[in-house]
Amino acid sequence: MGQTVIKKADWVVAWDPKESRHRYLENADLAFDGDCIVYVGRDYRAGTGAGDETIDGRGTMIIPGLVDIHSHLAHEPINKGYTDETGSRGLYNSNLYEYMPTMVGDEEAAPWQTRLATAELLMSGVTTVVDLSIPYPNWIDTLAESGIRACIAPMFRSARWFTRNGHAVEYDWLPDQGFGAMEKSLQILELAENHSSGRMFGMVCPAQIDTCSPELLQTSYREANKRGLRWQTHAAQSLPEFHEITRRHGLTPIQWLEKLGVLGSTTIVGHAIFVDDHPDTHWSTARDVGLLAESKTTVAHCPTVFMRRGMALCHVGRYLEAGVNIGIGTDTYPHNMIEEMRHVGYVSRLMAGHPRATTTADVFNAATIGGARA
Repeated sequence: MGQTVIKKADWVVAWDPKESRHRYLENADLAFDGDCIVYVGRDYRAGTGAGDETIDGRGTMIIPGLVDIHSHLAHEPINKGYTDETGSRGLYNSNLYEYMPTMVGDEEAAPWQTRLATAELLMSGVTTVVDLSIPYPNWIDTLAESGIRACIAPMFRSARWFTRNGHAVEYDWLPDQGFGAMEKSLQILELAENHSSGRMFGMVCPAQIDTCSPELLQTSYREANKRGLRWQTHAAQSLPEFHEITRRHGLTPIQWLEKLGVLGSTTIVGHAIFVDDHPDTHWSTARDVGLLAESKTTVAHCPTVFMRRGMALCHVGRYLEAGVNIGIGTDTYPHNMIEEMRHVGYVSRLMAGHPRATTTADVFNAATIGGARA
């Protein structure tokens, strides 16, 4: 195709490998060839090869593509206007168990929800997204047609959750503990890895810590490592889940994952809010954030959906200070990464009680290199 050169952009946010940080370049050029950036700096002299293209960058800022590490593209757009102000009074204001299961799209709606959400992501600067969804026909092709780079993460689990009365969560366990669904998801991951676009890849995703048996969590983690894939699950995302795991195992959700041996540099935990020293858990230890940092586990931080319910991680600045890798996800509509990033900073400062908890640079790094590391 030849090189594409963007000349004299007003600003380029560039990565400085010597200092391991982003910095501004003014009146700069950027050149790429296929899927590789070949130059970032000033006064680039482009070649004259066939297919070379020069773009006038004046009046623009060029930034790295943003990385969304936790999103449900086929499920969330249908909730617009429905889950903004819902939450079960008897379940600590979570709407996961009583409200969300009543609004479920079908296979006909899924691709259109995906297209809408992907358009929102691209408009807000996202070039890579992790899509944690229930598989549907042509899922991979639907993502590929958008031009985005997509990590396919088909969710599977051992049980479904439900509530009969709005104050007690129950679990309907599958006879095979979800292993059949895991096998089907692994087949989908192979299709993604071999897709002709070259922009699809896979992630192993046991859906939630409380809906998956210990065996399913451990087996799927081993399978991910064997295949060289990342592994992600939802954990510490609600107080009912926190209480359920401590009731079953006498450990917090993060400590339970650590005991199972599934924390590590290839693991992403969404959302790791209700850790042992969160002010709402009143637990007897203060180990969870340290465990996440020591194991090099990534946290997928998605504040918008939780702030709507009146809850928040406390606070992302202290996770970063402890050494936890943080990435950002758009876990709800709108799939607007810039808005999500803004909320990361605001909510952190609010929970910390001062404006120094999280800088704009911290947030930008989480949306770029933090997500890339994950």
